[in-house]
Amino acid sequence: MSTSSDCAPASPAPSRDVLRGLLETMLFIRLFEEKIVAVYPDQDMKCPVHLCIGQEAVAAGVIAHLRPGDYLTSTHRNHGHCLAKGVDPGILLAEFFGRASGCCRGKGGSMHPMSPEHGILGTSAIVGGGIPHGVGHALAAFLRGQDAISAVFFGDGASEEGSFHESLNFAALKGLPVVFVCENNHYATNSPLGARQPNPDVHRRAQGYGIPAERLDGNDVEAVYAAAGRAAAHARAGLGPYFLECVTYRWKGHVGPDCDYEKGCRPKDELFDWMERCPVKRFQSRIEDAGIMDAAGTQAMIAAISARLDAAVAWARGEKYPDAAEAVLGVYAPAEV
Repeated sequence: MSTSSDCAPASPAPSRDVLRGLLETMLFIRLFEEKIVAVYPDQDMKCPVHLCIGQEAVAAGVIAHLRPGDYLTSTHRNHGHCLAKGVDPGILLAEFFGRASGCCRGKGGSMHPMSPEHGILGTSAIVGGGIPHGVGHALAAFLRGQDAISAVFFGDGASEEGSFHESLNFAALKGLPVVFVCENNHYATNSPLGARQPNPDVHRRAQGYGIPAERLDGNDVEAVYAAAGRAAAHARAGLGPYFLECVTYRWKGHVGPDCDYEKGCRPKDELFDWMERCPVKRFQSRIEDAGIMDAAGTQAMIAAISARLDAAVAWARGEKYPDAAEAVLGVYAPAEV
C-alpha cells in the first residue's frame, strides 16, 4: 500500500543497526504498554490510559528520523511517541502514577505529558488540538533560523477538525518544515471511519493544499521508515511540509487496558484480523529470516527491556506524591511584569 503525489526521492536502505534499532523501539513500546495493562487493575494509576498496542511501527519508523533538536507534538495516545523520542520510561510512569518525579510532576498524567528537553513541548487530549501547536513549533524554528523540523502526530478523527485544515493551509502557505503524520486506525473513539467521512483517503486532503502526501501500510515499519525518510529530507531541505497517512489499527479499546469488541464497539473478527498483521511479530520474523538477528538475540532483547520496565515501575511507585501546595504552581508560564 503506497500512494503518493510529487513525493521526494527514495531514501537509502536502512543499515542492519538501524533495523535492529527499529525492532528494539517497537518491542520497548509494546512491552511498556503491556506493563500498563498488567498494573492498571491495581488502581494506583489513576489517570485514564490510551494505549497504542498495534500501532508501534508508526512511532518507531517516523521518530527514527528525528534529531534531538527536532520537535514532536502528539495526542492522548502518546506513549509510543514519547518513548521513541527518548523520554525515560521511569519518568513517564511516575507521571502516570501521579508522582512528583514525573515529567510534569504528576499533573499531566497519561494524556498530557511533555518533555521540552526531548522536543516534546506538549501533548493534547483535544482532538486536533496539537496540530496547530506543532505548526507553531515549525514556524518558530523557521523564524529563528534553526535547523529543526516538527513532527505532528494525530489520528484520522482529527482530520475532521477545523484546526487540521487551518494548520495544513498555513504550513503550506509559509513553506514550514512540518511532517504531518496521520495514524489512521479507522476509529474516532467508537465511530468507524466509513460512518464519518465520504472519502477514507485522509492524505488526499493534504494534496488539496499542495502538500506532497503518501498513504502507506502503518504496520510495516520498513515502509514507514522509508516514507518518513523522504518526508524528513523534504522538510529539512526547506521544501515545506509533507504528509504521511499511516494505515494501522489499535488493539485495545479507545481508553483503558481492555478490548471493546465485547461491548459492541467494533467487530471481533476485524480486531483478530488486524492482530494477525501484528507490526512487531511481522518485522521480528522478517529480520530473523534475513539473518540480521536470531531468535536468541530477540529473546535477550525482550528480557533486557522487561527487566528495565520492571525496575521503572518499582521506582515510579516508590516516588512521592507532590505536595498539595504545588497545585497552584506551574499554572502560568513565568513572566516578568
